Amino acid sequence: MDALIAFSGCALLYELVQFSREWTGVARPAVTINLSAWALPQYTFFSLSRGLAAYALSLSFTLLYAFWAAKDVRAERILIPLLDILQSIPVLGFMPSLVLALVAVFPRTNTGLELAAVVMIFTGQAWNMTFSLYHSFKSVPPEMQETATLYRFSWWERLRRVELPFGMTGLAWNSMMSMAGGWFFLMINESFVLGKHDFRLPGLGSYMTVAVERGDLRAMLSAVAAMVLMIVFLDQILWRPVVVWAQRFRVEESASAETQRSWFLNLLRRSRVRRRIKLWRARRKRREPPPAAARTAGEDTPPFGSWIATASLLALLALLAVGSWRLFHFLGRVPLATWSNLLQAGLLTLSRVLLSTAIGTLWAVPAGLAIGLSPRLSRALQPVVQVVASFPAPMLFPAAIAVLHYLHVGLGWGSIVLMLLGTQWYILFNVVAGASSVPSDLRESARSFQLTRWQRLTVLYLPATFPYLVTGWVTAAGGAWNASIVSEYVSYNGKVLGTFGLGAAVSRSAEAADFHALAAAVLLMSILVVAFNRWVWRPCYELAATRYSLAK
Repeated sequence: MDALIAFSGCALLYELVQFSREWTGVARPAVTINLSAWALPQYTFFSLSRGLAAYALSLSFTLLYAFWAAKDVRAERILIPLLDILQSIPVLGFMPSLVLALVAVFPRTNTGLELAAVVMIFTGQAWNMTFSLYHSFKSVPPEMQETATLYRFSWWERLRRVELPFGMTGLAWNSMMSMAGGWFFLMINESFVLGKHDFRLPGLGSYMTVAVERGDLRAMLSAVAAMVLMIVFLDQILWRPVVVWAQRFRVEESASAETQRSWFLNLLRRSRVRRRIKLWRARRKRREPPPAAARTAGEDTPPFGSWIATASLLALLALLAVGSWRLFHFLGRVPLATWSNLLQAGLLTLSRVLLSTAIGTLWAVPAGLAIGLSPRLSRALQPVVQVVASFPAPMLFPAAIAVLHYLHVGLGWGSIVLMLLGTQWYILFNVVAGASSVPSDLRESARSFQLTRWQRLTVLYLPATFPYLVTGWVTAAGGAWNASIVSEYVSYNGKVLGTFGLGAAVSRSAEAADFHALAAAVLLMSILVVAFNRWVWRPCYELAATRYSLAK
């Protein structure tokens, strides 16, 4: 195992060196994509590297943002609505300005384009993880908090020993879903064209885009096969070990009847290097003094209650104020008729978003409960669900549009189906995470009292997973708003198909480089999302925290 780890590390280092040449290479006016099957391994590695870099950025953002929002009441009032806005802003709403800005900062290399691609993938990953971890921080059982206070944990010990372990199950499953969300716009991120400028990057998304443009069926099938292999590889090497490792943090008073396993994690545990590192850490830990002995009572105050949080919050407010003032002047040129037309389009897109979320809930809740409550089903279906959820839905749009065209279904109703292809997985993964977190002692009690399946569903399983389901609804609705830009305005068989909606308005404005109309559409979309979250999702969160939380 040690030899395998060393060999894999050398191979990874070599590929990273090759990938770094893409970052530091001379900026090219256009990238020629080779549709040969021999070019796919390198393109796949490039896309995988961008996705993992974006995930590292998303995880760092999640830890910081969720902790700040959960611990600072003043900041929470701004950070959570701001997170709703950031989740709903479509990629095309800020991608042109971001790409142009980064290209201007790095005019002679590809660093700007690579950074833009990583940031775009980050915008499809971070929000779901942040919502999940924030909700976990707010749902830590009072007895665990009291125990941490009794042992006089510092803010870091409380975070590391209590809060992060409590939210680890949800974070693991939502990390898988976030990686899937990052792949959703892979074709747009790697093959972005703005007017006469071609900002294409070598990768699996650009490979698929060129294959679709040329109608090369062999290349399209090769790209699909490469995508499936990459997702299966990630599932077996990364996500399944993470999910199995996260089982150790389940909050329950009895052992699980059956636990999940990972062949790769078992191999890693056989490594001599790992055992030596573990022994070294154990010896070092024994030499350290007890943490509570050298601490005074005032050192357990989290740093975000100090002037650092206040200064950060004031800086954020100042930035938002300046941005709002500039946006107000920028939108002064938008006529009133355009606003009225955008409002009608926004309400129509809102109805499609809600309908796609409702349809996804109908099948994702029972499927998620079945997978989450059965380790055997989870072990068998997790790779399948991971492959289907992680596959970029826009790659399937040509086939979906062909089926809709054959059934004589217009894009008005068809856009709901296209939204559903990418957003239903948010609900499924959150329900699976919630079902996996149901304590075994409660399940054993339900069996001891001989509750029927329907009673167990209504009394235990649905109430226990309701907080996770609300998070799934919020992120699925946000993903549907984001997906509207590619589901209400699509290219098929050399033709552009569109329907009346706010997502189509965003796509048309970006294609025509009409930045005033684009900014107006994005602003209206943000207002609709924030209003709906305040009047609908926030009461659902309060209900989940007060009535259906296992911590109460």
